[in-house]
Amino acid sequence: MISQEVEVLVVGAGQAGVAMSEHLSERGISHLVLERHRIAERWRTMRWDSLVANGPAWHDRFPGLAFTDIEPGSFPSKEQVADYFVAYAEKIGAPIRCGVEVTSVRRKVGAPGFHVQTSDGDFDARYVVAATGPFQRPVIPAVVPETADLVQIHSSSYRNPAQLPEGAVLVVGAGSSGVQIAAEIQRSGRQVFLSVGPHDRPPRSYRGRDFCWWLGVLGMWDASTPAAGAEHVTIAVSGADGGHTVDFRALAESGIKLVGRTEAFEEDGTMHFAGDLRTNITNGDAHYLGLLDEADAYVERNGLDLPEEPEARTLGPDPDCVTDPILELDLAGSGVASIVWATGFAVDYSWLQVDAFDEKGRPRQQRGVSTEPGVYFLGLPWQSRRGSSFIWGVWHDARYVADQIAIQRSYLAHNDRHALVSSGAV
Repeated sequence: MISQEVEVLVVGAGQAGVAMSEHLSERGISHLVLERHRIAERWRTMRWDSLVANGPAWHDRFPGLAFTDIEPGSFPSKEQVADYFVAYAEKIGAPIRCGVEVTSVRRKVGAPGFHVQTSDGDFDARYVVAATGPFQRPVIPAVVPETADLVQIHSSSYRNPAQLPEGAVLVVGAGSSGVQIAAEIQRSGRQVFLSVGPHDRPPRSYRGRDFCWWLGVLGMWDASTPAAGAEHVTIAVSGADGGHTVDFRALAESGIKLVGRTEAFEEDGTMHFAGDLRTNITNGDAHYLGLLDEADAYVERNGLDLPEEPEARTLGPDPDCVTDPILELDLAGSGVASIVWATGFAVDYSWLQVDAFDEKGRPRQQRGVSTEPGVYFLGLPWQSRRGSSFIWGVWHDARYVADQIAIQRSYLAHNDRHALVSSGAV
């Protein structure tokens, strides 16, 4: 079978792939985007029914197109986000081919570029951009065996409370996903236990400005590396119900029982939790109050006329589940019939068979430029800054990666001109 020739092959047509296509087109670089499903498929089928974006519409978008069916300060639904990327791809004329799965990418021997095998034939590409993002393989810790008499699902498979069997639910993970899922299940009339680990807890808004704005003016989105020890700390913030600050005390008051990190499961059905709940909530409070301090200082320093909000610093008393923590729980005796693991994702680059990964399978890259010449990554957390895995952040990272590809093309063009001159053809 004859391979199709393409200069740049972009794998994935989510937010990263669409952004990459825009910047490549602006530089006149020929490319093709391959997507195994539909554009922004994960927004449609790997999210629960009621999910909305965690950033407001004015912020979580690309510069070239605003959301047209929602107020700027509102939080778009998952379908609106997916439709947005479809509209953006149409706007820029992105050369996207859907329904094509990339099965392998290997460096060519004795020739530049890569040989790519797909479900729709083979390709030869000079450059390859892995734009599949960080949410590729759901992670469920090996705590509870599959043989246990419990329904276990990952948050990516959760859709709504009705899909779970009758009974109480343990939600493991208190980032944005875990908190929103736990609250939704609790409102449906179930008893919910929420396992809370280390987290950052920003205010949804403060002094009339969304936290996305505060992180911007305070330079926090552009932080190049996470704070020591905070590489994997989750962010507890919500755009649900019009957006609100996540308050674990309020969740407990609503009837959700908070527990510490999930540690171990015994064959008799007992789940053990770490005694770190108070510490995790205290540290989350410190992050929250610290951001308020920085915001207040910014207002004073710049003489801004933003309303004071002293009530934002009122935290309230610790609930009983914090002062007298549950360290072990008889799941059956407590009526727990299911576990929702809101425990994140891992990358899966098994199709990318090049020397670009460390011993743990993580990409070796700097700002998306791989250690394997000609291979680039896009959409990774902290790829260049804190905002890299967000919609607007990936757009800026794509611009940088496109510049790097353009630079490499210029070197090759110079080499080709030199060869023609040397041969007397020019």
